[in-house]
Amino acid sequence: MVVPVPATAATRPAAAAGGPVSGGTVASGAVAGSAVPGSAVAGRPPAGSSAGRRRVTSRAELEQTAFALFAAHGFDATTVDEIAAAAGIGRRTFFRYFPSKNDIPWGAFEDELDRMRVRLKAGPPEVPLMDAIRLALIDFNRVSPAQVPLHRRRMELILRVPALFAHSTLRFTAWREVIAEFVAERTGHRSEDLAPQAIAHAVLGVSVAAYEHWLDAPAADLGALLDDAMRQLGAAFGAADG
Repeated sequence: MVVPVPATAATRPAAAAGGPVSGGTVASGAVAGSAVPGSAVAGRPPAGSSAGRRRVTSRAELEQTAFALFAAHGFDATTVDEIAAAAGIGRRTFFRYFPSKNDIPWGAFEDELDRMRVRLKAGPPEVPLMDAIRLALIDFNRVSPAQVPLHRRRMELILRVPALFAHSTLRFTAWREVIAEFVAERTGHRSEDLAPQAIAHAVLGVSVAAYEHWLDAPAADLGALLDDAMRQLGAAFGAADG
């Protein structure tokens, strides 16, 4: 998550390649931001042409190149060949970094899920269940101020480009499973039991709601929104228990 999706390695200060690009509202798969450096004002990088371009050498750099193309031309209209050409790499090399174009906005998602597992397990056992999840969720989605525009662009793509939102189903399932496993461990249930699954679905729901509100309110603080949403969810579960 962020969300559901984390602040991935590419949005953390030490890993970001190039500076952040201003975000904006997605329209027809486009994300506001700068055009690809070196490209013609209204042109597109010729597929298969990498002359004069420095070859991309990391996953984060390739992500940045792709995000610039998405901003200039829209997600749906940008092809893998165009991304590879702009990055100065071949199509085959592109697929060594990402399984598909749809996977680019998710960054190193599997690595981030492992980080969330570690963060959840590191919480003191005396902390109430919903508080433990709330604190881990806020930490998991913490983004430095300099990287907020990039993270906003990432989440606009994931949540507001129809093709990507549909693709998110498997990612959201994996994210919920991390929460369900933690709930099961703390409550003595199996992760596939109703209670852990219900909590995992609910946590994902309030996280997405917080992110949607954040995207609509540029001045809002993401951590505060997640904190408020999770406190309300925790209160609801507490009332149900009572």
